[in-house]
Amino acid sequence: MKKIIVAIFSAAMISFSSCESYLDINPDDKITDEIFWTSTEDATLALNGIYSVLRNNYVYGYGGGYDACTPNAYQWAHWEGKQKQVGNGTITSGIGGIVSNRWKYCFQGVYRANYFLEHIESVPNMDAAAKEVMLGEVYFLRALFYDVLVRSYGGVPLILKTISPEEGRSLSRASAEDIWNQVRLDYDEAIKRLPKDASDDGRATLGSALGMKMKTYMYTSDWEKVLEYCDKIDQLGKYKLYPSYQGLFQYENEGNDETLFALSFMDGVFKQGSVFDRYWQPQNLKYGIDGSNSVAPTQLLVDEYETLDGSPVDKNNPYANRDPRLDFTVLRPGAYFQGQLYPTEIKNHTGQKVAFAIRKYTIETMQVVGNQSPLDFMILRYGDVLLCRAEAMIELNKDINGAIALVNRIRTERTDVKMPLLKQGMSQTEARKALRHERRIELALEGQFWDDIKRWNAGSDYYPCEVYGALGEKLETKFPDGYNVKKDNVLPIPDSEISLNNNLKQNEGY
Repeated sequence: MKKIIVAIFSAAMISFSSCESYLDINPDDKITDEIFWTSTEDATLALNGIYSVLRNNYVYGYGGGYDACTPNAYQWAHWEGKQKQVGNGTITSGIGGIVSNRWKYCFQGVYRANYFLEHIESVPNMDAAAKEVMLGEVYFLRALFYDVLVRSYGGVPLILKTISPEEGRSLSRASAEDIWNQVRLDYDEAIKRLPKDASDDGRATLGSALGMKMKTYMYTSDWEKVLEYCDKIDQLGKYKLYPSYQGLFQYENEGNDETLFALSFMDGVFKQGSVFDRYWQPQNLKYGIDGSNSVAPTQLLVDEYETLDGSPVDKNNPYANRDPRLDFTVLRPGAYFQGQLYPTEIKNHTGQKVAFAIRKYTIETMQVVGNQSPLDFMILRYGDVLLCRAEAMIELNKDINGAIALVNRIRTERTDVKMPLLKQGMSQTEARKALRHERRIELALEGQFWDDIKRWNAGSDYYPCEVYGALGEKLETKFPDGYNVKKDNVLPIPDSEISLNNNLKQNEGY
């Protein structure tokens, strides 16, 4: 399958305008409504411009780097996106980074989606079936942007049409409940229209919409609805666990049967690669790659990986006999990457003091230069769906043994991951603990754990915690004063937005 090309004309999306001049002459320095919405190709470019926003680092483009917002990872390059400050409890409303840019780019995506919905009907002679699929994709994308916003800030302004800057300065925040309701309505519109299979990699499908709607119910603890939508996903008969955990994250296997929705990247002249190899890899002198290691796994994460037989970790040989997912996820001392020994032949960036580097979502089979990794990033995969079903069953205290059987599928069904079966007969409390552990390991460095901690209201279970460097030195304490659920489960509203609009009320504690 070909990948969607989203960069061309995406910047021009911002410049679309209805323009009236004294002589009603279209300007020649920008794309306008009068000359743009004239063909199916124009509509496709507009749609691709909406998809392009997903690739922004503050939406989904930073991938597993968002584990730096949790005990799983440490961001030494603290100036980059401020994930470090989110993860250690020092984020403020005026700090910039994720606080202001996630708001900015998600609302940019919302604006583009609204703009598309208002103009698609003006395209002449458009195939009706093709238009319906495009509409499904746009509703899906608008839902996804609001999905990210409500998980990040709580209630935000609800905007379902294009508005002027003046109108934007008078909006108030809708409640989180209202935003979740609208997200689900948009996913419903997508479900009505999207096909089971897409023509291009990276486009939303019926399974994408069903899966993302299912995840909304995870965040609001509507467990019966979670099970209902897990059933709908399985009824498609399309998704299954990929047989190799290591292979699941390899370039040659992208778009595999485990993928419900992925963020599409490509290398080459269009410069639409991801930052993962540039940011996560160590410095590779052999290939001339100046990796930054800007986010690194912590010992706290490494310690969570079990031994294959349940025995204590051998302090003299700490990486022997461990869950294979450790070496498939984390580049640790004594391992090889692209044929070079870490951390001697291939080294950490001089600023990165943690002993580990990220292996997941880096490519070992090809040389990647700059921000040009073509490996797609899975936003939702079937392993997550199985764990969501198991969690819903546990929280309903409904067939705990069946839930543990699902977790055991994750632990045993892949050819390269064979962990001991979890015992049957667990209590609800025991099963919940086992499920949360399995999510942390299975989805490590995939950007999921931050949302999990928040939706579980479990910050006090993980914080305060200390991060140590390779030489045993303490690098930081995350949330040294403890975790405040009401405050720390959401980001602050950016000061820059409140300064423009006094109707926006700040989140508690900021």
